[in-house]
Amino acid sequence: MSDEHAEIPDDHPRAQSLRTRHRIEAGVDAGITSKQGLIAEGRGEAFDYLLGEETIDSADDAARAAAAHLRLAEHPVLSVNGNVAALVPAEIVALADAADADVEVNLFGRTDERVRRIADYLRDHGASEVKGLAADARVPGLDHERGKVDADGIAAADVVLVPLEDGDRAAALGELGKTEIVIDLNPLSRSAQAATVPVVDNVIRAVPRITDHVRDLADADRATLVEIVESFDADAARADAERAIREGELD
Repeated sequence: MSDEHAEIPDDHPRAQSLRTRHRIEAGVDAGITSKQGLIAEGRGEAFDYLLGEETIDSADDAARAAAAHLRLAEHPVLSVNGNVAALVPAEIVALADAADADVEVNLFGRTDERVRRIADYLRDHGASEVKGLAADARVPGLDHERGKVDADGIAAADVVLVPLEDGDRAAALGELGKTEIVIDLNPLSRSAQAATVPVVDNVIRAVPRITDHVRDLADADRATLVEIVESFDADAARADAERAIREGELD
């Protein structure tokens, strides 16, 4: 994809936001991101603006809890859609490596060609294996294309990281008893409400932050990891994010 976002000066007050938009635009041009992804990015950007475009403390706590879940998991899987592939491809690969997790492409507007393009793009950014093409299992209760998953991927996972998730699939995965980590800038979304761990943060900050926590917890014993997981309060995290959005001061 092009590097036209590099032309944006660092001192531009909206530099990061503009670069993020360009990544999504380039993703559409490359055939990995849907046009609907442009709308989703705009919606998320509005919430990020209200959050001050920074990671609040409760989101960092959620990222640490997410890392502990990934460390405890027997079969963690990172689910990737077009926006995630366009925004944080190398970062997803780094998290997968740190957490020893599988990466699986899962799309609402799924075509085999688009799955292949995303898988190839992730491999270009260092992924050794990308699941999603087999689509030999289904998530019960989902009739659309996001219900298609790999039998040895999301279907078999105990912990699933689902950045920028659909609310109905978030609920369906929860019904299967999976631990679901959701990255979503809207604490009131169905995805965030259904999540075991809602990380209310921008995916470009959240994924590297979770990776840092996974690495920091590399030597933690099981009792420490369990304590982190059990002490995390998802309701409190969502409430804190909502409070920050409603009461925050805009520059």
